[in-house]
Amino acid sequence: MHISSAIFDCSAPDLDSCPDESLPEFAFIGRSNVGKSSLLNTLAGKDGLARVSTTPGFTKLINIFTMNKTWRLVDLPGYGFAEGAKKDSARFNHAVSHYLKERTNLCLVFALIDSGLEPQEMDVEFVEWLARNAVPFVLVFTKIDKVTSATVQANIAAFTARIAAGFEKLPAIFTCSATTEHGRQELLGVIDEQMTAIQAGLGQTTVSPDGLPDPAGEVPKTSKRRPDRSRPW
Repeated sequence: MHISSAIFDCSAPDLDSCPDESLPEFAFIGRSNVGKSSLLNTLAGKDGLARVSTTPGFTKLINIFTMNKTWRLVDLPGYGFAEGAKKDSARFNHAVSHYLKERTNLCLVFALIDSGLEPQEMDVEFVEWLARNAVPFVLVFTKIDKVTSATVQANIAAFTARIAAGFEKLPAIFTCSATTEHGRQELLGVIDEQMTAIQAGLGQTTVSPDGLPDPAGEVPKTSKRRPDRSRPW
């Protein structure tokens, strides 16, 4: 996939403030300081698209960007510094929980894990929460340039061992580095495959908000119900 345009759409404090559901969305989330903003800038090929901060937990709002005028990239707040979250929210922002469970045009979540760390309880809890709530996701281990390959593989193995009992089939796993751009094409390829599936499912036509074909449209629109495609797990 080639990124020809990446435009900031809005910063939403909650689900009701998000844009309409006319475009497929792909959300990125991880524990604070996992390198999410740097990765998003690398994927978009545009420095400064997502603001990079040295302060963990800087992202507080749901930041949405329109990519290639056909899909949206969603930058979700990190879940490591949320305060007062209820047990079932796995210690992350309530607005994020609502978005992940209720956003009908959310196609896939990229759950980011720091490859240099042994399994962190917050990450394990969050991944289990995604599975429990039937949110489609893949795992992305970040910052692989910061540690040895052996450490990366050991931490991935340890993490998958922690979550294996809750899955009939483990989620797809990717590795990446915002510094070297390792994994960029693979992650964009996942999005490209999802977009191709959406277009094929719509018969190359668009769908109006009432669910009827819209021959005048130019971009694929999702239905009001989350697409029933095969889950990554």
